[in-house]
Amino acid sequence: MIVKPFAALKPQEKYVKECAALPYDVMSSDEARKEVEGKPYSFLHIDKAEIDLEPSIDLYDDRVYQKAAENLKQFEEIGVYQQDGQKRFYFYRQIMNGRGQTGIVGCASIDDYLNEKIKKHELTRADKELDRIRHVDTCSAQTGPIFLAYKNSACLDAIIAKETQKAPLYDFVSDDGVQHTVWESAGADVDKEIEGAFARLEALYIADGHHRAASAVKAGVKRREAAPAYDGTEEFNYFLSVIFPADSLKIFDYNRLLRDLNGMDAAQFLSAVEKALGKVEEVAGKGPYTPDSVHTVGLYVGKKWYKGSFRAELCEDSSPSNRLDCAILQKYLLAPVLGIVDPRTDKRIDFVGGIRGLEYLEKRCEEDAVAAISMYPVSMEELISVADAGEIMPPKSTWFEPKLRSGIFIHKI
Repeated sequence: MIVKPFAALKPQEKYVKECAALPYDVMSSDEARKEVEGKPYSFLHIDKAEIDLEPSIDLYDDRVYQKAAENLKQFEEIGVYQQDGQKRFYFYRQIMNGRGQTGIVGCASIDDYLNEKIKKHELTRADKELDRIRHVDTCSAQTGPIFLAYKNSACLDAIIAKETQKAPLYDFVSDDGVQHTVWESAGADVDKEIEGAFARLEALYIADGHHRAASAVKAGVKRREAAPAYDGTEEFNYFLSVIFPADSLKIFDYNRLLRDLNGMDAAQFLSAVEKALGKVEEVAGKGPYTPDSVHTVGLYVGKKWYKGSFRAELCEDSSPSNRLDCAILQKYLLAPVLGIVDPRTDKRIDFVGGIRGLEYLEKRCEEDAVAAISMYPVSMEELISVADAGEIMPPKSTWFEPKLRSGIFIHKI
C-alpha cells in the first residue's frame, strides 16, 4: 500500500477547537447554521458553505462551491490556517467515554483505490459524489479525511505507541465531550518507517467516508485527464486519510424504525416475526432491550420490548454479507412481510445510529413510528470479511463513533 506524508494546511493552536467540525453529511444546513453561531472560524463555513448564503439557495448552486473556496482562502489569509513547511505524518487520537482510538494521518493513493486495494463495503450515490467532487475541485483541496483501517501491523502499532508519548501539537475537548489530540511525526526517519510499514500491507479498508473517498479519487482522475503528462508525484494523486488499527475501532448498532406494520396490529406483527425469523419472547422489566449476541434483535411494539432470535438455518449463507443480521432481517422480514423492498428509498423505514440510545427509539414510537428494531452491532471482523470478499453490505449497516473532525488537517491538491 502507498501512503505518503503531506504538508498540511492546519489551524493555529488557538483556533483549532473552533475550526474542528463534524463531517458535512451528518447534519442539515439548518443544524449547521445553529452550530456556527458565535464560531466565525468553524470549518462548516467551508464544508457547508451554503450557511453563509441565503437559506433558499440550492445546495448544488455554483455559488456554494465558490463561497467555500472564498472562505478557505480568507481563513488562510488572516492566519487562522497556516501551511506546514514540510511533509510529515501526524497522529490523531480521539477519546470518547473513556475509549480511545489513534490513527496515522497521511495521504493514501488513488491508484490503490482504483485497483481495489483500498476496499469498500458500501455503495455510493452519484449525486453525493458529484457534490464533493465539485467541492474538492473548486477549493483545490481535500477538506474531509477518509476514515480507513488496517489490520495486523505490529510495526505501525509500535510507531503509534512511541510517537504519542511526546508533547502534542493539539489537545482539546470538543463540545460533545470527545477529546482530540494530535502529534507530529518525529521526522524523516520515522516517516520512512511508516511508509515502509504501509508498503508491506496488502489492503486498507474504508470504515467511514465512502462518498468522500470516491469523490477525492474522481477529482484526482479529473486532474490527471487535464494534465496528461502527470508523473504520479502530484498531490492530486493522493487523498487525505486517517488510518486506524482495525482492532481499536468500535462499530455501534444501526437501528430501524417502522412507520407502519403493513396493515398488521402488534400481535399479528409479532406472530409474523416469529414465523419469518424465529423465537420471539417478551423481555422482563421496563427498560429497552439491547441484543446481547449476533443473530438476535430487539423488537419494540405496543410499548413493550421483545427479544427475537434468528433460526440457525437463516444464518448459514456462504456469503459474508448475507450472514449479517441486517441482511437476514431484510431478506426474511422487511421485504416479504412488511413490503419494504428497497430500504434506501422506502419512506416507511428510518434508520437511527446507536449513539442516540434505545430510549430515542421509544420516543420516536410515540411520535412518528409504530415499532422499532434494535440491532446487534456489526463487528470489524465482519466488515473486513465482506470487503475482502468484494461484497457490499446492506444500507445502514454500520455506525462509527466518534466521528473524525474535519478542519484539523487540509490537503491541498
